[in-house]
Amino acid sequence: MSNAKYDVVVFGATSFVGQILCRYLYQRHGASGESLRWALAGRNPAKLAHVRQELGADADALPLIAADAADSAALRQMCEQTKVVISTVGPYALYGDPLVQVCVETGTDYCDLTGETQWIARMLERHEAQAKASGARIVHCCGFDSIPSDLGVAYTQQQMAERHGGPARQIKMRVKAMRGTFSGGTVASMIQATREVLASPETRKLLQNPYALCPPDARPALRQPNVSGAQYDEHAQRWVAPFVMAAINTRVVHRSNALLAHRWGQDFLYDEAMMTGAGLRGRMAALGMTGGLAAFFAGAALPPTRWLMEKTVLPAPGEGPSPQAQENGYWDYRFYALGGEGQTLTTRVTGDRDPGYGSTAKMLGEAGACLAQDVGSEIGGGFWTPASALGDGLRARLETHAGLRFEVLE
Repeated sequence: MSNAKYDVVVFGATSFVGQILCRYLYQRHGASGESLRWALAGRNPAKLAHVRQELGADADALPLIAADAADSAALRQMCEQTKVVISTVGPYALYGDPLVQVCVETGTDYCDLTGETQWIARMLERHEAQAKASGARIVHCCGFDSIPSDLGVAYTQQQMAERHGGPARQIKMRVKAMRGTFSGGTVASMIQATREVLASPETRKLLQNPYALCPPDARPALRQPNVSGAQYDEHAQRWVAPFVMAAINTRVVHRSNALLAHRWGQDFLYDEAMMTGAGLRGRMAALGMTGGLAAFFAGAALPPTRWLMEKTVLPAPGEGPSPQAQENGYWDYRFYALGGEGQTLTTRVTGDRDPGYGSTAKMLGEAGACLAQDVGSEIGGGFWTPASALGDGLRARLETHAGLRFEVLE
């Protein structure tokens, strides 16, 4: 909306990640609106006022908007005032539908943190045609899942094209190192996905499809690699184990390729895993990580153990690490690219905060600002991915302001 009062509204500003996001935007842009006109939104005015007060002395200039995730009229009033809504209100499968629908109806751009494949698929089915008609640009997965994977693949493919004259046929992403935790919201989303899988064989089938988020006419009949157990990776020269976020990241990467007219080829292969080390110690760590992941999903599948996990072990939505723990966190992704004629390239993408909170909040903030200020009419309405809609502009913002680095290693 060119005549909107705000560039960005943070919906869910009182959530744990929402508060970190608001602090980041305040430190980056202040409250005056000179570089970014932004506002805080949520269902509780008193809590919104408290979050604003905690930001700084001049933060009183920041507007507050009261809106509940289930109140379509209030959501519409909020959307009509802004170019972009950034939503941190999850699990999105439980709370996200009304806001996406209102954004699509009003032509308001939108981005979020979801990693919920089944919910994104529902939003595509219900709203993609109307989003294309209204001009609303909807960009899911703008946090740790899936910006590092999506932009990392796009960057690696750019470097392959510059150095070798064409794209990589296959890229393997391997998590080299990571300090930090997944957010309580991410865990809640995984639990919700487990519930839906148990209730619906169709959902199980959807989540097993690597092309689940691609347009129906852009789903190659190609078997994709998938690291489902401990195995030795010749490229990384390390043992690897399944990476829990591969389930969403790989789907986003394949959707990017489809939306970019299969720039990386119809036969492009992509998978993700976590490095666990070399030798016997690495193998044992990979086996232990595989077993732990299997135990988590087995526990989540049974109501009694799921309840016990939620009450005693897992972080609750709204909980998270201390500011010091966020600052001490980091992550390191490696991308191993292989061309059709044997060409190779290795790149690295790193972040300087813990993945689930500090780094995620910065990525989400820059994605929202990029969508509001940098993306022109060449990107029309519809459901996009970070790489296909925000691309190099977002990568530049992340490197300049958000502590991410993209580099070629060899």
